[in-house]
Amino acid sequence: MSTIAIIDHGAGNLVSVVNALTQIGEQPIVVTEPDQLGGVDGIVLPGVGATSPAMRQLSATGLDASLRSWDGPLLGICVGLQLLFDTSDEDGQPCLGLIGGIVEELDAATLPHMGWNDVRHKGDPLFAGIPSGEPFYFVHSYAPVPDIGDEIIATATHGDVFVAAARSGNRVGVQFHPERSGPAGLHLLANFAASVAQGRRVA
Repeated sequence: MSTIAIIDHGAGNLVSVVNALTQIGEQPIVVTEPDQLGGVDGIVLPGVGATSPAMRQLSATGLDASLRSWDGPLLGICVGLQLLFDTSDEDGQPCLGLIGGIVEELDAATLPHMGWNDVRHKGDPLFAGIPSGEPFYFVHSYAPVPDIGDEIIATATHGDVFVAAARSGNRVGVQFHPERSGPAGLHLLANFAASVAQGRRVA
């Protein structure tokens, strides 16, 4: 069994993520400092709330540098996806810079975007076995805008179309919460875990 680390930056919905990974047969570890990452095979970067407090905590612990140097499978969830980008318009916060682009507020009459929404994907293996158009659970007001369109692997619509998932190499993220999205969410997490076990990216 591979070792999947869940990064604790103080606002990560950790219990739900741990429970979801446990349901699919994994035994995740919660990590609060860089030296706990030794020997891990994959990393999940969860998040709720805003990018600024999450980045402050990552910087305070040194986990920001560890994430920037990590080249194995990495899955960002919600704010965890936003943290992969260069900066966020939410508070002008510089983020990890692992995927080129910025995080912008959704162009929608009602915010936050909360609840189930259909996700249309492009066949990325993260979504293997999940029909395009399957609903996932969202809670957010911002979403990333990648510099390179090819990095967009799934979209959804709330007001305008927005990025629901993006990838650059081994770094992949979803704007929705798979840990709160029932069987489809568990399926997606199992796809990520399988890629970790196989020592390759899910892409």
